Amino acid sequence: MDNSKIGHHISGQFNKELEDVRNKVLTMGGVVEHQIKLAVLAFTTGDLEMAEIAIKLASEVDQLEVDIDKECMQILAMRQPAAFDLRMLIAVIKIIDELEGIGDLAERIAKITIQLTNPKSGKHDQYFELEHMAQLVQGMLHDALDIFARMDLADIASITSLDKNVDREYSSVLRQLSLKMMESPNNVHRMLDVISLARALERIGDLACNLCEHLVYMFKGEDVRHLTQAELERKLN
Repeated sequence: MDNSKIGHHISGQFNKELEDVRNKVLTMGGVVEHQIKLAVLAFTTGDLEMAEIAIKLASEVDQLEVDIDKECMQILAMRQPAAFDLRMLIAVIKIIDELEGIGDLAERIAKITIQLTNPKSGKHDQYFELEHMAQLVQGMLHDALDIFARMDLADIASITSLDKNVDREYSSVLRQLSLKMMESPNNVHRMLDVISLARALERIGDLACNLCEHLVYMFKGEDVRHLTQAELERKLN
């Protein structure tokens, strides 16, 4: 990992504390990625064991959020950091909140999968239109975490630009499910569950974009949360 952007301090302990925070964020990100992977695989395969594991991982994600937040607050109080170090800690507090939110959405996907899956056959209706959407948002999260690991903003705009693709996929899924509800009124409750699952995937894409915005603040000290995609690209260039 490139640590050149983290300040080098007279106190070696301070350097270790900052690096420890960074590593814990990456650990939390890895757990959340695994949680989403399990939840999505559970949905596509009907594997209820995977769904249960994804649900159980939620407590690990929550504990990591609490631990990292506490560590950041201690550093802010004791070290009184400035410049990049201060922005990094502020960004980390926001990033772990987004990651915890993504973990909650992965848990929701797993719980919906359990509701949709026939306990006798271990199968449910296949919704292939959701699989590409799931791949998109998983890729966005992975790439955002990779930027944090590499300390390099080069790919930020390419990640946030994918959000329009996710929104387009979501709209397409809603249209298809609405048609299915009209064709088969008896399955309305199941279709509503699938819509909730699609909405969770769409929100994961939104939160991955939020991660990118916090990273821009960390590196450049600029708040880009309300910029359009074009404005963001101009700012980064």
